[in-house]
Amino acid sequence: MENVAKKSLETTPIQDVRGRRHIINSLISGAIAGAVAKTTVAPLDRAKIIFQVSSRGFSAKEVAKLIYHTYQKEGFFSLWRGNSATMVRVVPYAALQFCSHEQYKQILGSYCGTHGRPLPPLPRLLAGSMAGITATTLTYPLDLVRARMAVTQKEMYGNILHVFIRISRDEGLKTLYSGFSPTILGVIPYAGLSFFTYETCKKLHAEYTERSYPYPHERLLFGACAGLIGQSASYPLDVVRRRMQTAGVQCRKYTGIVETMRQIVAEEGSISGLYKGLSMNWLKGPIAVGTSFTTFDLMQILLRKIQDHGTLQR
Repeated sequence: MENVAKKSLETTPIQDVRGRRHIINSLISGAIAGAVAKTTVAPLDRAKIIFQVSSRGFSAKEVAKLIYHTYQKEGFFSLWRGNSATMVRVVPYAALQFCSHEQYKQILGSYCGTHGRPLPPLPRLLAGSMAGITATTLTYPLDLVRARMAVTQKEMYGNILHVFIRISRDEGLKTLYSGFSPTILGVIPYAGLSFFTYETCKKLHAEYTERSYPYPHERLLFGACAGLIGQSASYPLDVVRRRMQTAGVQCRKYTGIVETMRQIVAEEGSISGLYKGLSMNWLKGPIAVGTSFTTFDLMQILLRKIQDHGTLQR
């Protein structure tokens, strides 16, 4: 009995170190994954936001025209306008989302008694939703700043700090959380279904191929499916949050989620209004989410190898 207790005490510090390493690895991998994915699709993302917050008709031709005219008028790098704000938001957001997802998986796994095996379907969905809620709540003002920068000219907002100062001074601090309710309502199915689909694809792949680790191109495909399903399920709420976030610079006023939806439907129609830009998301979303999940997994593997190599050398 004494030997068992002694062994338990000896292994606890090791487990603590491993736990801390796992958290740090998840934070680093998530941050890099988010940065790579968002930078890849930044021009399409900016174009999507501009269409979401305006009443102009959406089509692939109009998107191409908008991107081309923006390039002609403001220069090549203007296509990435707002991407610095995106990086400020997405690096902590992705780090927190992926890290909290790993932690929620462990907590739910110990509760369900899976012992490292994939979670059952409902806890798998719950882990993704909880991760999305955690990251969104902690980083939301940065998302609002990024939306404002994407739909305005340089003259209005010079940099990220300038956006914060002007919003706080002209519209009040509570404006920094404008559109928070539809964002949270949207992130529950989006993050839940995204992580659920990706984890389910990996589980089915392992069962079918008897390979523990999918190839990178397979991870990209799983992530693309996850992005397609997650973004399609939550898209109308994404449009609503963008309208509420940018109301201050669009000379509009929205009092709530239902009222915003009513205004959009009344002025632009249900499909053309609430699903404006969705077809672009079917291109952008799978690329971004696939890149994000793949980068995260590969970074996790790389960091584990580096740590294992360092341990062996010592």
